[in-house]
Amino acid sequence: MEHLPPFESTVAAHGATVLRVCRAVVGHDDADDAWSETFLAALKAYPSLAAGSNIEAWLVTIAHRKSLDILRARARRPIPVAEMADAPSPDERSDAFHDLWPLVARLPLKQRQAVAYHYIVGLPHPQTAEIVGATPAAVRRAASDGIAALRRARSDARTESGPQPPREKGRS
Repeated sequence: MEHLPPFESTVAAHGATVLRVCRAVVGHDDADDAWSETFLAALKAYPSLAAGSNIEAWLVTIAHRKSLDILRARARRPIPVAEMADAPSPDERSDAFHDLWPLVARLPLKQRQAVAYHYIVGLPHPQTAEIVGATPAAVRRAASDGIAALRRARSDARTESGPQPPREKGRS
């Protein structure tokens, strides 16, 4: 009957490989944390690992999953900044929205609903899909198309009201 090697020798044999996997997924700064989390999880599960298992592949799988956990946690953390920007005053916000309402009103119904529910109300796409009777993918696409149309309309409005750039004269 085959026995697993002591866990200490497993760490020594595969530690460098696990660290490379962690660095590849989370980068240098968080790799040590991912490495530690990997071997803590592996230590807990090691006694139940079947003898003859591919230990390196098992550890790489754990390292990949722990690294992804760290990436997810990082995405939820606020990003530190040197100085906070001043929030726009309620008057400034209402002026910006005031300019957008006529443009939103001109969108096709599905785009208007998707933009309003997702971006203005803040509902996630699946919930918006339930409300409008569509799939989340269709709502996501309608919202994307609606935002693109709003950007084009806003850009066109600025171009019409602002100074026109000089036109190049054609070559003969």
